[in-house]
Amino acid sequence: MKGLMQDWPLLTHKVVEHAARNHGHREIVTYTVEGGVHRTNYLQVEERARKLAQALTRLGVSHGDRVASLAWNTWRHLELWYGVSGMGAVMHTVNPRLFHEQLEYIFDHAGDRVVFVDLTFVPIMEAVMPTLSSAPQVVVMTDAAHMPRDAKIDGLLCYEDLIAAEDGRFEWPDLDEHDACGLCYTSGTTGNPKGVLYSHRSTVLHTMACCTTDTLGIAQRDSILPVVPMFHANAWGIPYAAAMMGSRLVFNGPHHDGATLQQVIEDEQVTLSAAVPTVWLGLLDYLRNSGKRIDRLHTVTIGGSAAPRHMIQAFQDEYGVRVNHAWGMTELSPLGTVGTMTAETAEWDKAAQLDLQCKQGRAIFGVELKIEDENGEQKPRDGRSQGHLKVRGPWVVQTYYNYDGPPILDNGGWFDTGDVSTLDDRGYMQITDRSKDVIKSGGEWISSIDLENLAAGHPGVLEAAVIALPHPKWDERPLLVLVPRDGAAVAPDEVRAFMGEHVAKWQLPDDIVFVDELPHSATGKIQKTALRERFKDHVLPTV
Repeated sequence: MKGLMQDWPLLTHKVVEHAARNHGHREIVTYTVEGGVHRTNYLQVEERARKLAQALTRLGVSHGDRVASLAWNTWRHLELWYGVSGMGAVMHTVNPRLFHEQLEYIFDHAGDRVVFVDLTFVPIMEAVMPTLSSAPQVVVMTDAAHMPRDAKIDGLLCYEDLIAAEDGRFEWPDLDEHDACGLCYTSGTTGNPKGVLYSHRSTVLHTMACCTTDTLGIAQRDSILPVVPMFHANAWGIPYAAAMMGSRLVFNGPHHDGATLQQVIEDEQVTLSAAVPTVWLGLLDYLRNSGKRIDRLHTVTIGGSAAPRHMIQAFQDEYGVRVNHAWGMTELSPLGTVGTMTAETAEWDKAAQLDLQCKQGRAIFGVELKIEDENGEQKPRDGRSQGHLKVRGPWVVQTYYNYDGPPILDNGGWFDTGDVSTLDDRGYMQITDRSKDVIKSGGEWISSIDLENLAAGHPGVLEAAVIALPHPKWDERPLLVLVPRDGAAVAPDEVRAFMGEHVAKWQLPDDIVFVDELPHSATGKIQKTALRERFKDHVLPTV
């Protein structure tokens, strides 16, 4: 027997349509690329998304075609998201921080018909266009007054002119909820980037999960600043979730420095934000040096890489900002776990809660987790046993776009994340390392993440990275690479003694070196591969 309930497809245009009808005048603020502050609302965004869909139809874009963006977080980018997917095409967000060779591969592999670019990234398209096998139409996301007249790209179109030429009388088509709506390439894999193709259904389900109290906790009354870029795993789903709830959205555009973020948070009364640790470290440094505050902000979500313990503690103790540690991947749409408190752990003392917050959190409904050993045997949920983290669920990747490699799921439908982790009996997961980064010393595993977080807690250290180097006796031993804070004089023995208070002596790094800066990937993560290449001939002390 089947249920007797109505059935309507889960489509992304229904999200922005809901926002326009029920929260139409809720503000969307952008600190723009051109300069100044732009203010709009959900009603206008939905209307302009329809106009954009009309314009794309006139340009020959049809169902299933890919439309790319090289763009910051702005109201125009939001219109593009909903207009492209709403008409049945595929919104392909491209990370402009990738190397040119990666961008060339991605554009060709995706077969984009149209590429929308912010003014900042016009030079990137100028360099990439001559190398592409087919030339997509390029639209600059600005008005006529700011169009780059000397750009070396034929047939450039102006975004605002495209919008102005349409009347907005566009009816969102009836689509299958399993149709593709978004495409994002992951740079976290070996070889060429791989495309993750999201469906309308997976995206709407993921959005519903984002809105729950114990996930991102998004409410209509919130003013949300997603510092995490829309080209980075869909800004963790926030532009969809904010529209679903009717939250006020604040976009920082190309401005990511601590001074501007502090001003935006205060001026726009931001209550909730999300970004990778490097962004929060920059803001924290600015706050401490300037003496300024962020008193409206009550919660930040930190993901992308492990959040150092000292940073979590500083935001909470010095600024009264609750930190939720989260984990996910492009392949997970991206959210998998969030570190909110349970009824039981909320009663723990502050030190025990901080220990818990350093973990990546509990699985949200829609994501199943397990850990396995090298032989595929499931490890116990005891908070100690480490294994390869596997996931499955309705917004987890099944295979990659236009992919001819081996299956990426095992026989049970589980996806191997490439992370090594633990799970405890309360469901809290902790990433102990990437499988390719874990240090195997004398048959024991040493977590590079644990060592990095410990070192970063030293007051003279700005950033830390740990890599494995070959060792004749122990197979591998850790090398700690540090960036000191400005003006700080830090000795290796001082750092080692500081770390030695928290880990066993055999886990301490065999050597410590100082550098001016660490190499970062396009998504803000430390590039361990670059560090391994740089220090491949480094000789560890023998005593």
